[in-house]
Amino acid sequence: MHSASELETYLKNNSGKYLEKDSEKSPEKDSEKDSGKSLEKHQEKGNDAHTSLYQESLAVHRRFGGVLEVASKVSLQTIHDLSVAYTPGVAEPCRKIIKDPELVYLYTLKRNTIAVVTDGSAVLGLGNIGPYAALPVMEGKAIIFKEFAGIDAFPICLDTQETEEVIKAVKQLAPVFGGINLEDISAPRCFEIESRLREELDLPVMHDDQHGTAIVVFAGLLNSLKIVNKKLIELHIVISGLGAAGVAIFRFLVRAGADPARILVCDSKGLVYKGRKNGMNSVKEEISRLTNPEKVKGRLENALPGADLFIGVSVGGIVSEEMVRSMAKDAIVMAIANPVPEIMPDAAKRAGARIIATGRSDFPNQLNNCLSFPGVFKGALSTCARKITPEMEMAAAQALAGVVTLSELSEDYIIPDPLDRRVVPAVSKAVAGASLESCVARKRHEDQL
Repeated sequence: MHSASELETYLKNNSGKYLEKDSEKSPEKDSEKDSGKSLEKHQEKGNDAHTSLYQESLAVHRRFGGVLEVASKVSLQTIHDLSVAYTPGVAEPCRKIIKDPELVYLYTLKRNTIAVVTDGSAVLGLGNIGPYAALPVMEGKAIIFKEFAGIDAFPICLDTQETEEVIKAVKQLAPVFGGINLEDISAPRCFEIESRLREELDLPVMHDDQHGTAIVVFAGLLNSLKIVNKKLIELHIVISGLGAAGVAIFRFLVRAGADPARILVCDSKGLVYKGRKNGMNSVKEEISRLTNPEKVKGRLENALPGADLFIGVSVGGIVSEEMVRSMAKDAIVMAIANPVPEIMPDAAKRAGARIIATGRSDFPNQLNNCLSFPGVFKGALSTCARKITPEMEMAAAQALAGVVTLSELSEDYIIPDPLDRRVVPAVSKAVAGASLESCVARKRHEDQL
């Protein structure tokens, strides 16, 4: 296993007290310009294909006034019902909690409730759209929690993008929730926000754009390696995109045993290497000290020759068939940009890629975060965990990969379907076990506080 201790420290050096310029906050923008008219055609095609879904979604959200509601767990049909659920009866659980604050997990919704928190600065493929426009996305995230994991989740859209204010707001809201799911917060601010909250709160915090993505990508990779018969430590890896997802994927791979000297990372300014001046920040500086020892320069096409694995979390249409042809035999292409992948699956297949995954539901091997976060939080909540540890994240990835049996495994089936009901039980059980082994659990499954 390779040490990622250097990566653990960079978060503390990033002040994160200002919003980046658009080109840095959303590094894909420059690449998008570079890709030219061909990318625009891909986007137009993608928009046409999704037009009916957009209109249907708009109608549903308008009809129901959003997709989320709050429901009572008890009946309020009589005065006695009201007296038990509210005053005067409610005073008794309050008194119990005053004597032992940990009993809040026994007597309140806290034990099964997640806050889905955003500042609206990096929403889906929409960018910095702010807290109001981000609310439909957070509602959708909340109903995924409920449908797949039985977890009550509530959207919290903060009307600030100042790092310290976001941290302060989440800490002040924390007493209500059993965990915090950070969502759609721009890089590099998201790294400090998550790091600080993980240090300062006594409950699980996870930025899904980072760790949820990394868990799913690594699960897909574990199964892909079984097919191509390659070892993680021997892989030549290229990562396109150094926002929240790209950085987290890099960190996850290194922790898992990938050789950082065999990893090349590329942002909108080109390949990252030690000594590069343009478009760098503390996160990229740290990565540059671990990767690319030969200081390969240039753009993405200079990184792909001989690569075993391409992971794209950047922008659509930036990888050509010729670039894929330059990769190693039995290449794995994970083109996760949405709605248009870095390269379309049929093109990657023609170019010789052995395994292709995207972020889209209309192609095989969809790498979707909803395969990770419901099970991760369900496992953490089941033990009233104080933290989400790297060991819990690794357990989640291994369990997710294991849902696909050897008899099911194929080039077009390296990861379960997002609607596969085997996923959450498998992931949550593994995460709960890892929380006990990591000594961050307040209780075992069968215990009562």
